[in-house]
Amino acid sequence: MSDGIAMQVVVQDSKEISPSTTTTKAPADAIAAAPPPVMRRKPHLSIRATSGWTALQLGELWRFRDLMFTLAARDVKLRYRQTMLGAIWVVLQPLFTAGVFTFLFGTVAKLSSDNVPYFLFAYTGLMAWNVFNNTVGKVNSSMVGNAHLITKVYFPRLTLALATLYTTYFDFLIAAGLLIVMMIRSRHEITIGPGLLTLPIWLLLLTALAMGTGLLSAAFTVRYRDVGQILGVGMQFLLFLSPVAYPASQVPKRYLTFYLINPVSSLLEAFRWSLLGRTGVHWHYIGYAAGFSMLMLIVGAYAFKRMERTFVDVI
Repeated sequence: MSDGIAMQVVVQDSKEISPSTTTTKAPADAIAAAPPPVMRRKPHLSIRATSGWTALQLGELWRFRDLMFTLAARDVKLRYRQTMLGAIWVVLQPLFTAGVFTFLFGTVAKLSSDNVPYFLFAYTGLMAWNVFNNTVGKVNSSMVGNAHLITKVYFPRLTLALATLYTTYFDFLIAAGLLIVMMIRSRHEITIGPGLLTLPIWLLLLTALAMGTGLLSAAFTVRYRDVGQILGVGMQFLLFLSPVAYPASQVPKRYLTFYLINPVSSLLEAFRWSLLGRTGVHWHYIGYAAGFSMLMLIVGAYAFKRMERTFVDVI
């Protein structure tokens, strides 16, 4: 009987340590102890070297449009922060300059203003010139002025340049509102017709020319700070070489061709014609000015993107 009991115990022990039972439980324990599989997610942004025209990456600019709006709002707020007059400075600057031009060119030099009140003539020219001049200046300084962002965070550098357009057009809209008041008080009719409807075309061409010039100078200013100084002096000369304070009809005919090589001259004439309707326009130079403006935009944008990869190293 004791042998039977011993045999039963052996059988039970053999069942507990049988190979079949051990091989069945071991994989389950191993699976339970194994770490969960890691899910590989697609990267949010991949930075790769580009070449050719694909380097412009216009789609990437659209993805960073929120940053562009934020930078534009920041520029508007910082411009009028801690100022007593605020946005009134946008109006005072062209008013004062138009008054000086009226005295010097209209009263002292007695130049013609194409049968338009001289102050109104000079003010409209300054509106167009300020769009061009402000765009060039702000785009040129946009890289150096935001060096702390360029060296720390990745984003399309072209976003900084495009954000400056908001403040330029904000100033233009305020100046345009004042122009309407002056035209009504001077009893000058505002003609809603083909002339006024072409105003956005001249604004876009002036902006394209200014943006291309600003991008080209901004790329070189990052490496050579002298470019910004040279550009400032050049813009002062260009102001008096363009029909801002005087009409192009006052330029002697033997110099007129060389005078209109400057594409800003033709665009300023067209801009003033679209608002006042009484000033002459050299239409055969408009096509040249439009083509030069678009070419300058393409060259400036391409050169900017080609040199953008070195900004972090030298800024």
